[in-house]
Amino acid sequence: MPVLTRLIPSPVVVDIRPGALDDLAGVLSDERISHSGKLAIAVSGGSGARLRARLEPSLPGATWYEVGGGTLDDAIQLAGDMKAGHYDAVVGLGGGKIIDCAKFAAARIGLPLVAVPTNLAHDGLCSPVATLDNDAGRGSYGVPNPIAVVIDLDVIREAPARFVRAGIGDAISNINSIADWELSNRVTGEKIDGLAAAMARQAGEAVLRHPGGIGDSGFLQVLAEALVLTGIAMSISGDSRPASGSCHEINHAFDLLFPKRAAAHGEQCGLGAAFAMYLRGAHEESAYTAEVLRRHGLPVLPEEIGFTVDEFVRAVEFAPQTRPGRYTILEHLDLKTDQIKDIYADYVKAIGS
Repeated sequence: MPVLTRLIPSPVVVDIRPGALDDLAGVLSDERISHSGKLAIAVSGGSGARLRARLEPSLPGATWYEVGGGTLDDAIQLAGDMKAGHYDAVVGLGGGKIIDCAKFAAARIGLPLVAVPTNLAHDGLCSPVATLDNDAGRGSYGVPNPIAVVIDLDVIREAPARFVRAGIGDAISNINSIADWELSNRVTGEKIDGLAAAMARQAGEAVLRHPGGIGDSGFLQVLAEALVLTGIAMSISGDSRPASGSCHEINHAFDLLFPKRAAAHGEQCGLGAAFAMYLRGAHEESAYTAEVLRRHGLPVLPEEIGFTVDEFVRAVEFAPQTRPGRYTILEHLDLKTDQIKDIYADYVKAIGS
């Protein structure tokens, strides 16, 4: 019998709304997540720890683990600490670093992960990837995607505005990533997963076209949903391709070349997307993307995140080395230093000051 459908790897629970945290205990008591109430909850010393006092009375069977940072060593130590606990599930409560540590630790000890992010800085909150700092800089590690995602928009409102804005840049960069995927399909024959591409593209477009801002509950709902859908798109495709193209190569270049000065992931990806779209000749789309990024207070020029033009040119030239085997507009054009400088000057004129 032919296969008529395919199973989509996705969370069994996605709860995105104001006040969602008040019902977290009910979500965790779902038989598919925890049948005994024995949970390991990883929190940061910041936002997660502040919420512990609020949640602890409703989760009497939970053991709380404070995570020091977002390194591979932190994640391995967390897994070691949790290993002997015989838990039903791991809960990551906090920012992106804590979610990624909890993802890695849960995968290492074979438990499902419930993601409870306290900001919307990037699309990693529901992706099958944990990004952790290591001795070589930063690495991406494949993990199962979360079994549940709970996003309380009231909690998100309390997060530093810069972190929420960064999520906008990461979501919008999907559009450029899909354009890179389509370019690779035309030039190299790389196969496109149409469903994953559609989900990631529409997630990016929903954020790009929404007239609201981070003070608007409707906009935060769309942004949170877009980031979750992007993570599911990556699970469907089996890699980060739907949400990682030339924009992310530029982001990785900043991280590797200037590790102590790099800006937020989403800030760099948004800037990288606006420039990469200009590179591919989509000048109107590039200008509109830059306009939207500016409206949300995001950078569109390297100087706005503390880099000189020469440093940006160096990052763009180095970017293809960050993802060997990935084909984007950067690999396609194979630009040299002077060419990048000339195109960047044109980009600056095109998007205005």
